[in-house]
Amino acid sequence: MFIGREPELKFLNNKYNDKNGQLIVLYGRRRVGKTETLREFCKDKPHVFFSCTQTGDKAQLQKFSKQLLKEDIPAKNYISEFADWEKAFRAILDLPYGEQKKLIVIDEFPYMCKSNNSIPSILQNLWDSELKDSNVMIILCGSAMSFIEKELLAEKNPLYGRATGIYKMNAMGFYDAAKFFPDYSEQDKVLAYSILGGIPHYLRQWNPKLSVVDNIKQNILTKGCVLYSEVEFLLHQELRETTIYNSIIEAVALGNTRLNDISQKSLVDNVSKTSVYLKNLMELGIIEREFSVDAGIKEQANSSRGIYHLTDHFFRFWYAFGFANISQLESGDVDGVYEYIIAPALHEFAALPFEEICREFMQEKQKKNELPFRYTKMGRWMGKTTVRDNTAANGVRIAETEIDLLCINRDAKEYLIGECKFKNKPFTYTEYLDTLAKLAPLKEKAAFHYALFSANGFDDKLLTEAKTSAVHLYTLEDIVNYK
Repeated sequence: MFIGREPELKFLNNKYNDKNGQLIVLYGRRRVGKTETLREFCKDKPHVFFSCTQTGDKAQLQKFSKQLLKEDIPAKNYISEFADWEKAFRAILDLPYGEQKKLIVIDEFPYMCKSNNSIPSILQNLWDSELKDSNVMIILCGSAMSFIEKELLAEKNPLYGRATGIYKMNAMGFYDAAKFFPDYSEQDKVLAYSILGGIPHYLRQWNPKLSVVDNIKQNILTKGCVLYSEVEFLLHQELRETTIYNSIIEAVALGNTRLNDISQKSLVDNVSKTSVYLKNLMELGIIEREFSVDAGIKEQANSSRGIYHLTDHFFRFWYAFGFANISQLESGDVDGVYEYIIAPALHEFAALPFEEICREFMQEKQKKNELPFRYTKMGRWMGKTTVRDNTAANGVRIAETEIDLLCINRDAKEYLIGECKFKNKPFTYTEYLDTLAKLAPLKEKAAFHYALFSANGFDDKLLTEAKTSAVHLYTLEDIVNYK
């Protein structure tokens, strides 16, 4: 059963129904579900779906010809193979689909370009002269994100400016991912998402009939299962120097978010080299650099600023718990690794993904105009500001701190501070006071609202406070069951 991807399918169907010719570039990291989404889109439409392979140009053309000549086009009566790529691409116009779009998907298009770097030029010439004014829809799909962004879509590439649609597919959000385990409790849905993230390939390895614990043991930690070797497989496929990359990813997974800290923990020679390795991992969609929600362009351009974290939840889980304990897992000590390494830390591990879920929850509430104001910026805030300190003269002091979620409206006249607690105890009134103390200097110029998110409810004093103040309380049930 196909799950989710409504925005992607809506985008593709809108393009399909457009009367003009369409050249679509759809791309994203491996395992994100591009091929499955395209097959779902094509399901009820006449189409050609060609999957490129890492092979020579002649073999690629032979396979493409064979695929195209399966259709009832005139050329099939005369030839068994097209003489060149120009003739092959022009044959798209002969697809016998009547009034419907002549739809062709070229999956892993970068492989085709790698075996013949003139392909973009050939396609560009045909697009300009014939295809763009025809009832065709060509979808170029790829996982090599660096190639797509820096080559195919770059100004120097022949196809620059020809695409009628460019769509970068990201991992599923929490609400779609949770559909893979519909019978789980709210807490288990959060835990499962914290481990797997929104990558469909990983989600499909999970057995929704088994508990979270049993899934971790059987479908991640057991040698021979798909997810056990997934990280190693992907890294070897995409990168050289996997030993260095392993050390960098592990450093980030264990909470080292600053460039200097990552460089020291990973034992890379210098910060500059570490920065290059991180850049490569960002291009693969494994790591991202995050800035405070109010950071300006100048700050974001500074290579030494910002913090790094893993975008892929499963990578984060594997490097936090599996990678360092691989010898025990290889010997079959699955129960021991789970009981002594994972179980004591799993709840805390899920705290960061829970913040992400809360931000997605707020995005959905904004769509329905259910927030006190419409924000233009929303994200994590990091920096120096007021924090509560009972030993200080006025009860506060200046210190480095973070705000889990900060919403700011267009003219910075309204703020919403959100604090997220994924723990086994209720959110306390004291913790609420800690939240109130932050960003105090801005309160003279702007109106402030507060949103508190808790996996285990709120204490009585806080519940009473919420009845008369501008604080909104959201339980785990409120968040998880919103959609």
